[in-house]
Amino acid sequence: MTDQLTRPQLLAWRNAIFVVFALSGISVASWVARIPAVRDSLGLDTAQLGILIFAMSAGSVIGLVSAPPVMLRLGARGGMVLSLVVVSAGLVIVGLGGGLVLSAPLVGVGLALVGLGNGAVDVMMNVEGAAAEKAIGKTLMPLMHAFFSFGTVAGAGLGALASWLSVNVALHLAVVAAIIVAGVLVAIRAVPRGVEDESGAAASKPPFRERLRASLAVWGDLRLLAIGVVMLGMAFAEGSANDWLTLAVVDGHDQSNTTGAVIFALFTVSMTAGRVLGGPVLDRFGRVPVLRVSALLGALGIALFIFAPVTWLAWVGCVFWAVGCSLGFPVGMSAAADTGDPRQAAARVSAVAIIGYVAFLVGPPVLGLLGHEVGILNALLVILVLVVLAGIAAPAVRERDGRSGSGSDTLGPGQGGDRSASGATL
Repeated sequence: MTDQLTRPQLLAWRNAIFVVFALSGISVASWVARIPAVRDSLGLDTAQLGILIFAMSAGSVIGLVSAPPVMLRLGARGGMVLSLVVVSAGLVIVGLGGGLVLSAPLVGVGLALVGLGNGAVDVMMNVEGAAAEKAIGKTLMPLMHAFFSFGTVAGAGLGALASWLSVNVALHLAVVAAIIVAGVLVAIRAVPRGVEDESGAAASKPPFRERLRASLAVWGDLRLLAIGVVMLGMAFAEGSANDWLTLAVVDGHDQSNTTGAVIFALFTVSMTAGRVLGGPVLDRFGRVPVLRVSALLGALGIALFIFAPVTWLAWVGCVFWAVGCSLGFPVGMSAAADTGDPRQAAARVSAVAIIGYVAFLVGPPVLGLLGHEVGILNALLVILVLVVLAGIAAPAVRERDGRSGSGSDTLGPGQGGDRSASGATL
């Protein structure tokens, strides 16, 4: 199927997945930017808000688990459309609950739907992105994840503008929902039909017992568990910032809701820059040194943000925090797949992804409950400790094949023919 695609079709396919990643980022950042407004309108304390956020986390876990059977039934095209429609419906419900009806349970239902749709589309867009990457014959996944960050920048910026103009949360999120639905319906037309069916057929060949045994066996690999520590710390740092940074600025540093949204936008811009520019740095210096410096920078940034005596130091800390944790997740995924037996790569990547997503999804509600007891800034000390542990575990991500970095121009197994077939380096 993919070897019959022309260069323009391959480019359109790649660009469509870029759009899906960006739309997912827009949805998450739009909610995060309006957290203080929803909190104020509902009169919630930190613990109650943490419980609401847990609804989104629970929905995300269900989405991650349900994605494979949905893909098997609908394919990646139909699955991604359905998932983002669910996300959009959830955003509308969150807006109604937080801006018009003023109902915390309704907001919780909406957040569960947002989490469900985003959890499912996260799996699907990564699977489809990997298929596009293989067909094109060039490493594209880091840039695809950067497009998620581009989406968070756009969502955060729109959220800051909506907050500054005092736009009702319901209207703001309804507009965002319409953009997401329109965007995915336009983009999905460029995704080839049948690619996901071929992938699904290939994936179903090994017997269930054999796949289960291979998946469980990787959990006994100490190096892989150390990579999991890296994923745990960095994903916790990123996920917690997504949900608590704005509120920490407002409550911890006594700033306005609009300032909180602006600082979150600064965080997303810094995160995006770190991911876009990180590839050449990794090629030049290698995974371990870069990850160690990243962890040091992230820890310094978090400490500055927590203890800053003046506001501008908190802004500097926000930038260091974002750049410091920007490469942890992609480097961890690359290191997990870097194995002598390609048949184990999928199981290894799945294992560290589970660790990363658990930290990303469960960490924010835990910080909310802790913040209710000790204050949100003090609760962020947990992130500082985990980032330091990620830096200590950095040697686990060392390259196995002697390359200087995690993303060289050298093609992986089986990609040389794909590059030739595509007719160009895209």
